[in-house]
Amino acid sequence: MKVINLISGPRNLSTALMYSFAQREDISVLDEPFYGYYLANAALENKHPSQKEILQTMELKEEKVVDAINKLSKTQKVFVKGMAHHYLTDTPHFILNWENVILIRHPKKLIASFSKVIHTPTLNDIGIKKASELFLFLKNNKKTPTVIDSDELLKNPEAYLRKLCKLLKIPFSEKMLRWEKGSIPEDGIWAKHWYKNVHNSEGFRLQKSSSQPLPEHLKPLLKEALPYYETLKNNIVNNT
Repeated sequence: MKVINLISGPRNLSTALMYSFAQREDISVLDEPFYGYYLANAALENKHPSQKEILQTMELKEEKVVDAINKLSKTQKVFVKGMAHHYLTDTPHFILNWENVILIRHPKKLIASFSKVIHTPTLNDIGIKKASELFLFLKNNKKTPTVIDSDELLKNPEAYLRKLCKLLKIPFSEKMLRWEKGSIPEDGIWAKHWYKNVHNSEGFRLQKSSSQPLPEHLKPLLKEALPYYETLKNNIVNNT
């Protein structure tokens, strides 16, 4: 059995990818299991929607979250959808035993979408810097992760998912391409704030925020984020 660990930023199509894997009978999905730990321990610059409820209902100790994931993986394959910035240490050694996939999206699109919910995001909020650091951590430990890009995924979802499954050494399933509108039981309690697009979809599709202009006050954040994105972009799996 194995743990497929998706390391993403917010608004990267990570939820759609979780829904895709949730259609498979041979994989259990977990929605951001480190979110409670992150909110309890990070130096937050912005309050998160449903923050109080998350802290009241989720496990707040990192080691207990890891133990629960590893225990589950002994009986079935597990797909963990997680945010890069939820890893608060520089050396999260426990992910070295997992199959890591880093999902990226151009920061302009990410920030435009994210700012609809949290209006003044910081570099720490969007996860791209942490994703870049985790990539180097894994690479330096000879566990180089697979890097995928949401734009590449949307060009041809079936071809890209087939390629990803091959890299993960799991069979592709056509069930991954479609899902019913609405929520799934695995959704986190924050879904009402973030998952509207996915709940209204039946498969992978462009999001409205993709073509929206970036507000002027967020352009400095884009400038900060771009170097980290470019570093990761050089390693993405192409849809060819």
